[in-house]
This record gives sequence, structure tokens and C-alpha cells, in this order.
Amino acid sequence: MTLIAYGINHETAPIDLREKVNFGTDVVADALHELKNQNGIHEAAILSTCNRTEIYCSIDPNNSHNPINWLHDFHGLKQGQLTPFLYRHPDENAVRHVLRVASGLDSMVLGESQVLGQLKTAYQDAVSAGSIGHQLNRLFQHSFHVAKEVRTNTSIGNHPVSVAYAAVRLAQQIFGDLSNQTALLIGAGETIELTAKHLKENGLNRMIIANRTLERSQRLANEYSVYAIQIGDIPKHLAEADIVISSTASQLPILGKGAVESAIKARKHKPMFMVDIAVPRDIEVEVGEMDDVYLYTVDDLKDIVQENMQSRQNAAKQAEKIIDAQAQEFMGWLNSLDAVSTIRALRGQAEQIQEEVIQAGLSKLRNGADPETILQETARNLTNKLIHSPSSQLRNASADNREDLLQAAEELYSLNPDSDKKH
Repeated sequence: MTLIAYGINHETAPIDLREKVNFGTDVVADALHELKNQNGIHEAAILSTCNRTEIYCSIDPNNSHNPINWLHDFHGLKQGQLTPFLYRHPDENAVRHVLRVASGLDSMVLGESQVLGQLKTAYQDAVSAGSIGHQLNRLFQHSFHVAKEVRTNTSIGNHPVSVAYAAVRLAQQIFGDLSNQTALLIGAGETIELTAKHLKENGLNRMIIANRTLERSQRLANEYSVYAIQIGDIPKHLAEADIVISSTASQLPILGKGAVESAIKARKHKPMFMVDIAVPRDIEVEVGEMDDVYLYTVDDLKDIVQENMQSRQNAAKQAEKIIDAQAQEFMGWLNSLDAVSTIRALRGQAEQIQEEVIQAGLSKLRNGADPETILQETARNLTNKLIHSPSSQLRNASADNREDLLQAAEELYSLNPDSDKKH
């Protein structure tokens, strides 16, 4: 069995390509079922966020459909279209990659914790779909443990650097004092919650939060004392917003050019700052071509997130050492699985020999033989039968100059042949 992790992320592929291979929450279950039914694929999980789409599989390397071809087919792409942007990690490299993702070391914002929650969601989706088995289950649980260890034993999470933080920093660069601005936040997930927190901490007093269900946005509204609306009511309030930050899971744009044009007209062309963190994008691309609108995507935040990174980069060096050690530990467990069937067969053979010898001894006892004699004979017979096959193989190995096999036997049975030569 082979573990592989493959996909694209913010480092290897532009946002327009990441959009094409994004798995919406409504299709993940079907995708997992379809992938697991591919020949030779035993386990599968899918992680799909604004910054990455990755697939983790346990496969039979000698009898397996290519899961990369499946990714092309599922999204209706030409075979090879993703090849220049894809990375593929087998076995220990796959393990190390998943541990780095969970710990935030592979993120656009080094050390961010949001991806860990997304990885846990991917795990639960795979569990619900029945596409996860012994190996991936152990890998996910191990990654959660390692992420916690990295955060506990390094300072990688001590500074507020995230996409949400970067969006607020960019707003500060444009507006300076935020206290007189109004922000419209679209969505109610972790990114929007972090954005609301950072805006509040930086002095912004008026926020509007929009979501598909009023209940979800109302929770954030109560926490941060802001105004909650439904997404359908955005056109009524858009003109009030100096700052618009959007991060939803919608597969279609939330804001179109027409709605923004109307808002700009109502604002008498007062500039509007917009950040679209979502993938697929929430705001139509054409909005960025408008006068008086400053539209940024998640990829535009890369330069900003570097400002507060030096301490995290130092912590990341410590984290990499933890991950290297933990990846080797996991591979030790994974490699030990190869011995399970051999151990089971060895135990079965020994138990069969034991049963034969005991039954022979019991038969003699029933016929009146001396118990002490039978006990000694039974022990001798059991020893002879247990070592007969290994002894025969070792004699053949010696005749064939198979020193490797002789040394393996010495290690396996903790033998010291030299001690016999001294007597």
C-alpha cells in the first residue's frame, strides 16, 4: 500500500485555476465516493480551501487508476491541464506534507491556525462518506497531535498574522484611521470572524455583517455589537460601505458589477475598498476595472502578510524539526503494518504445532504412560518441531554463503553464536 498526497496551492497555481478545481461542500461526498470506487484506491480524503485543493489517498501502486487523471475528469479538464501546477508526494513525503499543512507551515500566512480546522472538516467529511480507513485515520489523528505540539512548543502562533489580519492592515494603509469608516463583511465563517475581531481592535466602530441565514450573522453581530443582514439585503446597504470584505463558500459571485456601480453612484464616487478572500471569488472580476473601486483578491495579500513574519520563520525552523521526527515516527508505525500478516502466519503455524504435540502427549497419558516422561517428551517434541524449519533454512543459507540471512536470524532471535565457540 502507498500513501500519496497531491494537489495545487497558492504557491503553484493562480486563483483562476484554483477556482476550477475547488470542491464545494455540496459535492465533496459524491467526489469521495467516486474517487474511492476507482480501481486500487482504498482510502481517500479531500481538502479544498481558498488556497489549496489537495487529495490524500491510500492506493495499491501495482493496480490503481491514476487519481490525478480522476481529478481532471471530475472537473471537466483536459488531461494534463493541471500537470504544470501539480505537486505529488508519496509515502514519507506525503506524511510530512500533511503534518506541515496541519501546522500551518505550508500556508500563505505562515503558522495560521485556520487550515487546521479545515483539515478537521476534511477528515469528518471523509469519515461520513466512508472513504477513510486505518491508514488515513491514523495519519489525520497524528497530524492533529503534531499541530498541537508545534503550537505548544514554538512561538509560531504568537503574532496576529492571517489573511484576515492582512486585509485589515491593507485597509489601514488606504484609510489610515478606521474609526470613521463603515465595513460590510460578507460571510460568517472563521475568516470573517477574525476580520471583525481585527477591525474592532483597530478602532472601526460601524460594521455590517451579511450572511445567507440571519441567525449565523446575528451571532457575530451580538459578539461585536454590529448590524446583521441577509445576503439578499446587501444592495440596500452596499453604498454605506467604505470597506467590503467577503469570504463565503458560494460557487457563484455574490456581488456583480451592476450592484457596485449603483453603490458607487449613490456614494457620489467616494472610493470603496474591497477584498475578496473567497475561492471561487465572491466579487465579479470586472468590478476591479471600475474607477473609485480598489479590489484585491487573496493573492494580492501575499506581500502584506510578510511584514510580521520574521519571528514565525524562526519558530518554523523549530517546527520543521518536530515534523521531521514525527513523520519518521508515523512511517515506523506504517512500515510495521507490513509485518502484521507475517506475524499472524508465524503465530498460526506455532499454535498448530503446539496443538499437534499436546494432543499426542494427551493420547499417551490416556493410555497410562508416565506423566513426567510425557511432559519431557512433549517439551522436546515441541522444541524440535518449532526449530525444524528455521534450522533447515539456516543450513541452506550457510551452504549458499547467505551471511545476510544468518545475521538476520541472529538479530531476530537475539542470538550470540560467538558465546558457543568459547565453550
